[in-house]
Amino acid sequence: MTADIQYKIKKETRLRAGHHFVYALLRALSVVVLITIAVFFLMRLVPGDPAVMVLGEHADEAEIQKLREQLMLNEPLSKQFAAFLGNIFLHFDTGDSIKYGVSSRDLVLQYAPVTLALVAYASVITVISAVILAFLAATHKDSLIDHAIRVIPAFTQGMPVFWIGLILISVFAVNLGWFPVGGVGSGMGGFWHSLTLPAVTIALGQIPSLVRSLREQLLEIMDADFVLTLRAAKIPESVIFRKHIFKNAFVPTLMLFSVNLSYMIGGTLIIERVFAVRGMGKLLFDAISNRDFPLVQAVTLYCAVFVVLISLITELIAAKADPRMRQKEKSFGNNAG
Repeated sequence: MTADIQYKIKKETRLRAGHHFVYALLRALSVVVLITIAVFFLMRLVPGDPAVMVLGEHADEAEIQKLREQLMLNEPLSKQFAAFLGNIFLHFDTGDSIKYGVSSRDLVLQYAPVTLALVAYASVITVISAVILAFLAATHKDSLIDHAIRVIPAFTQGMPVFWIGLILISVFAVNLGWFPVGGVGSGMGGFWHSLTLPAVTIALGQIPSLVRSLREQLLEIMDADFVLTLRAAKIPESVIFRKHIFKNAFVPTLMLFSVNLSYMIGGTLIIERVFAVRGMGKLLFDAISNRDFPLVQAVTLYCAVFVVLISLITELIAAKADPRMRQKEKSFGNNAG
């Protein structure tokens, strides 16, 4: 292969990667725009006066009118929406919290680190457990181990996430005393120790689907012709598995994990309530109970944008690991055109 041909191939590969990045970025931005619009109309589509909803039906008329002016409810909807977009894109804010009287952005940034740590901890447990279980199931196909791995985790997937949390609290916190019942511990060790049960609870709801997906992909690729050729060439089994089988099998599972991430974050907000963790879940439920809709909008918007960003990063990683995704996307675009 001449140097010119190699240069052209590398140039076309970089060009395809650039097109894929731009396409994925534009798609993510469009989703963020739609989320922003949905968040704005979230409370305004609810029947009734938002100011009355916040203050209650027996509130003084002057107080209701003051809150309406504060929230710009007396202004035309277009002006409200323009102010809302201005706050978001200039200040990354949805307005001041009605209950706390401070920026909703500052409140989200105050509570977000605990939630992000919990999501990251649960993700690590989920990925490591899914990889180990799927590998064991695929390498022991149709054995007792394979059936146990496929059947037993399915019980947790069919149970409500808060119910799993209550069971774990009862067994490992109340009876055995291995973990705290709730709250966040002090110090680095105490912090992660207190998040272990909530993280395991969240992970148990995500592991079964990832195990099934990765197991099927592993079995399919292990029986592929190119793998048989590599084995016939006396290439070590560990090299074949690491560089060929696992790499190709993990990409679809990674995409499934990014799709499930939204469910994981939703489950995290609920689990924080079960374990009395002071994170975004507590902030959201307090905002809902206090009818603090600027704060509800802030939590909803930030969580949604976080999901979109993680999905975008995951898609780019998957496309980097498996260039066929870019080729399929290009083919789809040509067929659609």
